[in-house]
Amino acid sequence: MTKLEMLYEGKAKKVYKTEVEDRYIVAYKDDATAFNGVKKGTIAEKGVVNNKMSALLFKLLEEKGIPTHFEKLLSDREMLVKAVKILPLEVIIRNVVAGSLAKRLGLEEGAVLKNTVLEFCYKNDELGDPMVNEDHILAVGLSTEDQLQTVRKYALKINEILCPFFLERGLKLIDFKLEFGIHEGKVILADEISPDTCRLWDAATNKKMDKDRFRRDLGDVEETYQEVLARL
Repeated sequence: MTKLEMLYEGKAKKVYKTEVEDRYIVAYKDDATAFNGVKKGTIAEKGVVNNKMSALLFKLLEEKGIPTHFEKLLSDREMLVKAVKILPLEVIIRNVVAGSLAKRLGLEEGAVLKNTVLEFCYKNDELGDPMVNEDHILAVGLSTEDQLQTVRKYALKINEILCPFFLERGLKLIDFKLEFGIHEGKVILADEISPDTCRLWDAATNKKMDKDRFRRDLGDVEETYQEVLARL
């Protein structure tokens, strides 16, 4: 598969056309951003970790019945994916209080939620990715009712699959972000699943094993990313 023109460059990835119309190549970068791009830096080999970890988890989810855009790994930093039209929604699944939820509701970080919380944000950097509810999504046409219910169903099932998977490897899945797209008229999982998009804490010590190490200047960022991949 040949990399042709670059279609898009985001904060963490570049997307390229290929000679096949509905297949793209995604190249993962080492660039790191936080707080909607306010904080910027580099995490050495982050692109390699995120590419390999995403591939591993996409394969796992496919085996469990979740359709994804993943086709195959091409190199340490690149994967082949199905072309999708991304729904302009960030889907956030929360199992434990952390990050913005702690600030927003004045709750103690680390408190286990009585039930899984599913949140939606409108993907718009200029607006700071504001939180929206299902009525907003349908009222302004961010998705259809059927698409939204499929996204909700898949997101909760992904949580059910990943929580025990991570726990078996000594990691607690605190919360995580997903993105979905439309391929051949159907909703499928897209984007990535990595320490950039997941909050992972060590199951024994509660050490933060994700991008919070970069966000909060906790140190050992590169080493922690490598350790997460090694555990998986």
